Amino acid sequence: MKKNISLLIVDDEESVRDSLQNWFIEDGYVVDCAENAKTALSMLERREYDIILADIKMPGMDGMEMHRRIKSLNQSSIVIIMTAFASVETAVQALKDGAYDYITKPFDPDDLSHLIRNASRQITLSAENEALKKKLISLENIEDIIGNSEPMIRVLKEVESVAQSNSSVIVTGESGTGKELIARAIHSNSPRKYFPLVSVHCGALTESLLESELFGHEKGAFTGAMFNRKGRFEMADGGTIFLDEIATISGKMQIELLRVLETKSFMRVGGNKEIKSDFRVICATNRDLKSLVDNGTFREDLYYRLNVVNIHVPPLRERADDIPMLVDHFIQKYCTSMSRNMISIDQAALKKLSSYDFPGNVRELENIIERAIVVGNGKEITVKDLPLASESIGTSYESLEDLERKYINEVLDRNNWNISRSARSLKVDRVTLYNKIKKYGLRTDK
Repeated sequence: MKKNISLLIVDDEESVRDSLQNWFIEDGYVVDCAENAKTALSMLERREYDIILADIKMPGMDGMEMHRRIKSLNQSSIVIIMTAFASVETAVQALKDGAYDYITKPFDPDDLSHLIRNASRQITLSAENEALKKKLISLENIEDIIGNSEPMIRVLKEVESVAQSNSSVIVTGESGTGKELIARAIHSNSPRKYFPLVSVHCGALTESLLESELFGHEKGAFTGAMFNRKGRFEMADGGTIFLDEIATISGKMQIELLRVLETKSFMRVGGNKEIKSDFRVICATNRDLKSLVDNGTFREDLYYRLNVVNIHVPPLRERADDIPMLVDHFIQKYCTSMSRNMISIDQAALKKLSSYDFPGNVRELENIIERAIVVGNGKEITVKDLPLASESIGTSYESLEDLERKYINEVLDRNNWNISRSARSLKVDRVTLYNKIKKYGLRTDK
């Protein structure tokens, strides 16, 4: 803890400076001294110290004035005041001005060492918190938009441009293109990044469940409502709410959503108290909302409220140049998560992938690479490791639904039909997986 902590001792008495410097150097700190406030401020222009131990009574500028000057430099140094005049007024004023603490002369060296140790702990914790924030941002972006093709460069510029605003955004694109990653990138590069990003998959919920999910409910609002429950809009206060598959919501929910967007307030189901929430909304859809407006299934006023900015994510077939980079990324991801030695992909397999249309887009490519790592020889991905290579790669399925059905069935088989593990592997929730099993008539009695 002490290794990188630097101290500046400011006192006009040489004996005090020397004894404190020797004491704290012996204690493991990096220590410099200044004989007056002017010299100390000059030193602070060249470097920043973690802790400044300053005498309050010095010729010329006193310690209190020096402290105020230090704060005006916007430095984060902790200042501890030393005073021989143990007056309450002096101590209170020092603390009001932002001093960490004060100590009276003559002082016990052990007391002063204890005070410096406490200040050092605060500095260390602050540094760790800052490092953790940066790490969290890094982790949040690790799955972010991968690719350097022209279409993706354009998307990245749009994300960067819109991130700093509070405008509503609709992210459009085919299934599997990574629309949620775009939403996360917008949020994590915005001023709201230290507040929650709350996701709701609207297509996986019935109207009544979606209402409760978005707005929360009061105890007793309906059968099974045993406790008060916060809704997603309430959880997103200060942050961002991401509404996936927005085109699937009912007419009633469209009216409710429009009201919330206009007033930034709502009531829980079964409640009568108005709840305020400061959120930004980002939506995603793989459908043409404008055509839904034209045929009367989606409200025009809600459409224009949501569609302030539109970001379209291109399908993978329009950004084939990104396939090698994506393949490398997914190989690293799954080799790491499976604790495997890093492997490569041979040129024939990469060429096969690069010539494929990918109806399932990036999600399909990710699933192909994950499966190839699982079933392969552990050294190199070859054409024979690609799933259904003779049928799928280079040959279109009858439909995207056929592809999805086959892959879901494969993942369920691989996980012995354990729904929780399969849902995690597919990166969907259990409700969505159950709905897909029902939709495709897959057997659950294996």
